[in-house]
Amino acid sequence: MSLIVKICGLSTPETLDVALDAGADMVGFVFLPPSPRHLGLETARDLGKHVKHRAVKVALTVDADDATLASIVEVLQPDILQLHGRETVARLRDIKQQFGLQVMKALAVETAADLASLQGYAAAADRILFDAVAPKEATRPGGLGAVFDWHVLENLDLKLPFMLSGGLNAGNVAEAVRVTRAGGVDVSSGVERTPGIKDPEMIRGFIRAARAIDHDATVAAAGGR
Repeated sequence: MSLIVKICGLSTPETLDVALDAGADMVGFVFLPPSPRHLGLETARDLGKHVKHRAVKVALTVDADDATLASIVEVLQPDILQLHGRETVARLRDIKQQFGLQVMKALAVETAADLASLQGYAAAADRILFDAVAPKEATRPGGLGAVFDWHVLENLDLKLPFMLSGGLNAGNVAEAVRVTRAGGVDVSSGVERTPGIKDPEMIRGFIRAARAIDHDATVAAAGGR
């Protein structure tokens, strides 16, 4: 199985095209006002149409209520809802039932203790995304370009597909996959020239680096994890 590559926080047709043309498997769109990557609904509608089934569309939300999710689903028509807040397992189940979409739950990781809630979420989610813990001064969740200790996931026994985020870039993505055996990688700030502004060459470079990883050999070396 090949490595899944997700480019998140896309906000213009030009950079979306770069990601799609370079072969991104998933493209992510952010719905969170404090973020420099936040999209208005009309922009989201236009970008969603622009994808034209060339990749899986992912909508990132943080503790969004049903009305907000309904608006996002209507305009973007995403394939996956990425829940990046403090959503409970029960909330995940409610969202899946109400919207009939796959759910990817983001978990912030710093130490092994942060994996205590993993099994509960794994029973409700379709995919897990491991991200870095937000800095104390942060106004929004996510690692905000920070790398966490990948060795925390080194011996992870998880039947559910999982992806890795947090400070990834073209220079470290191979090592990240080697250590974690992640089935997918998710990048946002690692392909930006300034916060919220994607760099086309950095997008291409990241996807090239991710595609150069011999993922099947990496997983086989880990005993099939």
